[in-house]
Amino acid sequence: MAICKVGPFGHPSGKIGNMVFYMLNGQAVCRSKGKPGKPSLKQKANQEAMKLTMELLKPMKDFINVSFKQESAGSIKNPHNLATSYNKKQALTGEYPNIKVDYNEVILSRGTLEMAEDLKVSKGVEGLDLSWDSGIKENGAADDILMVLVSHPTKKRASTFLNAAKRADGSCFIPLDREWMMTEQMEVYVCLKSSNEKLISDSAYVGNLNGAPDSPLEKAEKMKFFAIKARFDQVAADYEKKKMDYAEGVIGTKAFRYLEKEYQVLRDKLKHLPGKPS
Repeated sequence: MAICKVGPFGHPSGKIGNMVFYMLNGQAVCRSKGKPGKPSLKQKANQEAMKLTMELLKPMKDFINVSFKQESAGSIKNPHNLATSYNKKQALTGEYPNIKVDYNEVILSRGTLEMAEDLKVSKGVEGLDLSWDSGIKENGAADDILMVLVSHPTKKRASTFLNAAKRADGSCFIPLDREWMMTEQMEVYVCLKSSNEKLISDSAYVGNLNGAPDSPLEKAEKMKFFAIKARFDQVAADYEKKKMDYAEGVIGTKAFRYLEKEYQVLRDKLKHLPGKPS
């Protein structure tokens, strides 16, 4: 049962039929309740995209709460809502069921503060060495603060440094205290915030370290390639041996023609099959 506290023309609160009414951040919200039907292909794609976005952003909560704080202020959206909206649209690539994260397109802040240029990252001893151009062309200050986020996708974790250095420093060291951090996939992002935290820059992708593991699709393609390659090697050896016999006039059978046909089909398939080692 729903209640209208301000009369019949006010916003209800509660359940009416299969609809639930409530207030969220000062806004009246209505959602349906009940068992959903079988999802369409488009719905499945949307669900997969949302799942990937949530998995990406969940470890980044501490960073996002600061980086999107100013943009979310005074709106009905919180920092996580903004990060989800940006990255679900911008940071995913591919078609369902092969959607994946494009780490180069991840957005972790939006703002007008000037971002540093010539960003570089490399592995140091027990951590990362970051450097950047400390100069200012338009708007910014020497005491702007560098925020750093290191994403560890294979572990579904992130390392957050909200006050890593000042713009004027031009470089800093990011300590990583777990042994696996230095060998697993790392995606590095930074942004700058003013010392009074009223201004922030767009985030910047600094780069990848240690590469990235194969996706399920890429693993399946490689397994298929190597299975066909193994069959081709077996057929090719048999074909070359019997071709010599055929040239000497020893055989000219239907079995040889079938073997020759399989050899040609497998050879042509391997030329265009995905999953070939680079």
